[in-house]
Amino acid sequence: MHRIALAAGLALTLTAAPAVVLAASPAAAVAAHRPSSAVEHAPVPGEAPVAVPADLTGKEVSFPSGGGLTLHGTVLSPVKASPGRPGMVLVHGAGTGTPRAKLMGEAVEFARRGVSVLIYDKRSEGYSLFQRSYSTLADDALGAVAALRAQPGVDPAKVGVWGLSEGGWIAPLTASRSRDIAFVVVVGANALAPLRQQTWAVAAGLRKAGVTGSLVDRAEPTLYRAIADGGMFPEPWYDPEPVLAAVRQPVLAIWGVHDLLTPPEETPPIFARALEKGGNRHYTFRFFPGADHAAHLTPDGGVTRLPALAPGYADLVGSWIQEVVSGRPPLASTSGPAPEQVTPTVPVDPPAPWESAPVQLAVMLLLIVAFAAYPLTALARRLRGRPRTARPAAPRVLSAAGLISVLGSFAFLAYLIMTGGKLAAPGPVLLGRPVVWLALQASALTTVATSVWTVRAWRKAETRSERVRLGLLLTGGAAFLPWALYWGLLLP
Repeated sequence: MHRIALAAGLALTLTAAPAVVLAASPAAAVAAHRPSSAVEHAPVPGEAPVAVPADLTGKEVSFPSGGGLTLHGTVLSPVKASPGRPGMVLVHGAGTGTPRAKLMGEAVEFARRGVSVLIYDKRSEGYSLFQRSYSTLADDALGAVAALRAQPGVDPAKVGVWGLSEGGWIAPLTASRSRDIAFVVVVGANALAPLRQQTWAVAAGLRKAGVTGSLVDRAEPTLYRAIADGGMFPEPWYDPEPVLAAVRQPVLAIWGVHDLLTPPEETPPIFARALEKGGNRHYTFRFFPGADHAAHLTPDGGVTRLPALAPGYADLVGSWIQEVVSGRPPLASTSGPAPEQVTPTVPVDPPAPWESAPVQLAVMLLLIVAFAAYPLTALARRLRGRPRTARPAAPRVLSAAGLISVLGSFAFLAYLIMTGGKLAAPGPVLLGRPVVWLALQASALTTVATSVWTVRAWRKAETRSERVRLGLLLTGGAAFLPWALYWGLLLP
């Protein structure tokens, strides 16, 4: 019910930006791929098939996962692959129905280092903006591991998992469930709760665009808490530390120095603490200069991702895997330049009952009804042919300013979180505030000021019906003051 209620509330506020809503919609489900030849990769929907390089072979595989779902993938191996070679399953980052070709660049480079690599189409069933289970995604990865271990020439005792971004939560969870997994590689992984990571990424993107003040300090995290409480942000408070403490396999963790989506300075110490808590000192941490969240090269500090991997990244993965499967897992070490993280993350706790999603929705609906009723009743009177009478200006301004403040602020915040992260686009910024936010704050101040003047109009009302109309409007004005303070509209 919370999810439905909050979705309805957001729908009321998003009508001002329909293009944004469409752009943020989950990708369409990926159609099942029919087996292809040994030298062709599964096609990306809407694009031509991706060819496997001549020095590699590609084999189509299918494997069962949770809920009776069958997933499809491709195993890439060197043409002159040696028997008893290691294998590695690649686990996608966030996104529904992500095609296997998304990780083709990594798969090719790893396979050229003597590893058989399985890439597979990510599920679209049971995975969306509103529904997500890391446990189910780990089941998918376990199914892929079983499929790769069964491939001719692959040593089943030398198969590991690799996870990117969201996969950095999934890969350790997968390894903690099975001793069949020989090692874990994560890239751009996060050791914080997903909601804390996401609010940091969006706030960091806004700050990168020059935004300061209540918009990033108050409004943005408040909206995320409401979204999570309403069921529209799955797994918001997932705790990765106990899972990491349960990982016994050697771990290679890689971060780009310019990671704008995962806090690269805070995450590694948490990773190390959790692994050592479980008695695991076989971990290697490496930071790559000039690299972004996915350890690809970036020309502009992590905003743009180039196709090329960071120099030395694939070589490190290949040599590290050979050491591990040869029985020589490296002991704890960290190398590379210091990562860049301008601001720290802040805790994002579950909301108290009085600020829960249903309460937020109820208050928002109250404000909309209170502010909209005054002009709507005036329109109804006019349609009935009643004579127009002179009305004070304050109630009309209060009604308009209140509606603009409530609907406009939610529409703008929704736009920001949908276009947030490293590509935040708040529009023109003045005095550290987006011009739109400044206008909304001015509208909020107008709402408060005209509420005071409307009290005088209520006292002078000549009819009972007019007192009721103004009383409802004043109820909205009274509720608006604490609401606007809570959301930061009346804060610097």
